[in-house]
Amino acid sequence: MATGSTTPGDTTANTYIVIPAFNEEASLPEVLSHLKSVVPQLHVVVVDDGSSDGTFEVAREAGVHALRLPFNLGIGGALRAGFRFAAEQGAERAVQFDADGQHDAHQIAALLSALDAGADLVIGSRFQGVGEYEVGRTRSAGMGLLRVLVRLLSGQRFSDTSSGFRAMSQRLLRHFAVEYPLEYMDSTETLITACRLGYDVREVPVEMHPRAAGQPSNRSFRLVYNYARLLVVLVTSARSSTTLPSIPVLPAAEGTGR
Repeated sequence: MATGSTTPGDTTANTYIVIPAFNEEASLPEVLSHLKSVVPQLHVVVVDDGSSDGTFEVAREAGVHALRLPFNLGIGGALRAGFRFAAEQGAERAVQFDADGQHDAHQIAALLSALDAGADLVIGSRFQGVGEYEVGRTRSAGMGLLRVLVRLLSGQRFSDTSSGFRAMSQRLLRHFAVEYPLEYMDSTETLITACRLGYDVREVPVEMHPRAAGQPSNRSFRLVYNYARLLVVLVTSARSSTTLPSIPVLPAAEGTGR
């Protein structure tokens, strides 16, 4: 893990780290241990997205908040459940964090510092000169197309439109608690949504580590499908409401917590 500042911005704020997890029993123990050692003052909630392994048991035994969805909803559904739980607990900020060991808890400080400076959504960019992050040819082409589309639709330039390492303010968390998209490639869709709704969106450089265990959930043919689906969604959708919705009670997740 990379070294860096371990002071995550305003430590008095009620901050939740939301971790969507599907069959991450092998990698999750190290991820949770790393978070506990670096940011012990932050709350952690793991959303088990219908795993068939011991993901939920690992989270529960680690003493963090654990939600178990009855079946696999995909990353968007798992994140919405986690954001809703955090919002209902009165979270003032939230951090999206991967369960596979690729994200570094030391760099949470940079994301939260940008929130302290006034941002509503902070994207941890893999392509701003911190380390070398390599992607395959198909994925690289898709990312390039999405960067162009995001610039056209949002009026802003971003180097990493699909990063899953991000932090958000309370008011954006409250929105995502009920309006987060359920399909894959949720990160790009919500990036454009946040820009369209007038939220302050910024990027900070981060370093990504290799996956600690397991296999990525998508292969080339699925990536092509998901990129195509997202392009249709982004081109045809036009969200203009700036009203933050109320937060209903989360009925679908079985949870435990410390």
